[in-house]
This record gives sequence, C-alpha cells and structure tokens, in this order.
Amino acid sequence: MDTDNFLIIRLSSLGDIIHTLPAFSALRKKYPKARISWVVERKGKEILDFVPGIDEVIVVNTENWKPKKIWKQISQLKSKIKNRNQTALDFQGLMKSGFISYLSRSRRRIGFQRKNLKEPFASLFYNERLEKTSENFHVISKNLRLLKKVGIQEEHYEFPLQLPLKLLETVKAKLKEISYEDGKKIILFNVGAGWETKRWFPERWVELGHRIKRVDLFPLLLWGNEEERALASIVNQQTSIPIVPHLSIKEVMALVKMSSLVISGDTFALQAACAFSVPVVSIFGPTNPQRNGPYNPEDKVAVHEINCSFCFKRTCPTLECLKKITVDEVAELCSLLLKENV
Repeated sequence: MDTDNFLIIRLSSLGDIIHTLPAFSALRKKYPKARISWVVERKGKEILDFVPGIDEVIVVNTENWKPKKIWKQISQLKSKIKNRNQTALDFQGLMKSGFISYLSRSRRRIGFQRKNLKEPFASLFYNERLEKTSENFHVISKNLRLLKKVGIQEEHYEFPLQLPLKLLETVKAKLKEISYEDGKKIILFNVGAGWETKRWFPERWVELGHRIKRVDLFPLLLWGNEEERALASIVNQQTSIPIVPHLSIKEVMALVKMSSLVISGDTFALQAACAFSVPVVSIFGPTNPQRNGPYNPEDKVAVHEINCSFCFKRTCPTLECLKKITVDEVAELCSLLLKENV
C-alpha cells in the first residue's frame, strides 16, 4: 500500500484544518511513498502552504456552487480528484464533503459513523465508516481514530508546520511600526471570534488589559474581520493597547508563533497557538474545551459548566456561561502562565 494514493477532505474552518494536521502527519509517516492530496477552501490553503509533504492542494469554492454554474464547477473538480486507485478520507463530515469523496470515485471512501457527523446523511457517500466514537475525545484524537481504517494507530499530536524566516521578519517589521521593541514579550489578546457566543465582553478585556502590565511585555489586540476590529477599537480606546495592523492568515500564524502568551476564545488563533506550543489562556463558552480546547496540560482554560453548557449554539439570549468567567480568574490564569513561561 506504500504506493497508494490518499485524498484528504477537510475544507474549513481554519482551526479545524489545524486540528487535521496530526492525522496528515501520521498518514505521511506511515506511507512515505504515497501520493497525498488535500481538498480545501481557499482560505485554508494559506495554512497548507506551510505543510511539507502534501503532493497537491486542490482548492474548491463551495460557497460559489450556484445553480447556474454548479455543474461546470463540479465537472472541473471531478477532473482534478477522480482516481479509482485512491482512498478518500473525509474529516469534515458534511454533505458537501461527503459528496466530494463520492465525486472522486475513490476505491475506498472513508468517513465517520453517522452519529458522529455534523450532517448525518453525509455517511451515504462513504463505503466505509469508522465505528461510533465518543464526542468527549479531543477532535484531534477523533481525526486520528479515522486512520484506523487504513492501518494506523496513532495518538501523538504532531503539527508539521514550517514558517519561513522571512515571514517572521516581515511581521516583526510591521509591529515595529506600532512601537514594538526587540526583546519585549508579545502578549496577544485575541478579542474576536466567529460566533457571538464565543466572544468575551469588551469591558472585561479592558479590565484584563489594565491588569497585565509589565515593562518587559508588549500586549497586542488581534482581530480578523471588521466586526472584530470594532471590538478591538473599544478595548484600545480604554487601555491604549495597540491594535495589530491588518495581517494575512499566514502573517497571523507568524505573529502567534512569535508570541509568549495568547489569550483567546475558541477560534483560529487559539488552535494555531496550541499547534506552535505557545502558552495559552483560553476562554470557553458554548463549546467543549475537552473536545476543542488546549491539550498541553500546562495551558489554562477558563470555563464554567451550567445546565445548558456545551450547546454549540451561535446565538444565545443570556450568554450566561461567558458571564460567569470573571476578569479575576482569567487574570490569575495569565499570571500563572507568565510566571512559568515569561
């Protein structure tokens, strides 16, 4: 099987792509001569450009699958991925990713059991399925378990990310434009998140910013979209903590790697920090840190379980789980990591 071909399907999101990298690493280690391709949305390619050992990255834009153009786009994708002598591994578990596995005409189309899928009907596109597994495992472990179907038993988390030195130098130069000085330790406040329910409150970020002040530290406010920038601006106006200039996804990864501490909700910056072994203090509301959170035992998690915990909902009328996370406890967790690492 060393000369077989593999098609990894993990389209998005950025954090989930990072969570799939240990599975790719284990696959490449087991089958060093295999051809491994990866189907991904355009943003995700920014991450995969840093991963050596992928033979081909196939970019797809499923958001552009409109009725008038869909068949042409599907035909183009099929011509790139069709290969009977291939094993497709769907780590996404959606109808669209399952359909892509079917479109590849792979001899083996492997996915999770329907009860472990976000969209259970995706299992109809597979001809092999992993047995039902607990959702209390970390999602990285869940992904590694899928490899049992191709003869791999792996529990080690390895992230084959290689960032070029030039990129790190570029980001440092941008930081110097906002008064960064060599030798100072970067403390990254990641105030945004894709879901409202993952965003801690601006007034609490403000108070936390006032508490984390040392002459050897350089705190920064990270943002992604305009909504997150507006949130960062509120914190900036009341703390004078600089806002990170606009950065590409690749540059954000470089900034995270350069940081000494990342404080973040359950989002891309957190997953990147964990992959680079950067110390993190994570703030968890509707998602389960046991499944999505940091896995280094030295990292810290601020979370409060209530009756509706881990609902994974994107909107909430009360945000009670986030309200229970106080500035005192997050500041204490930051203090512990700063003493240990900075």
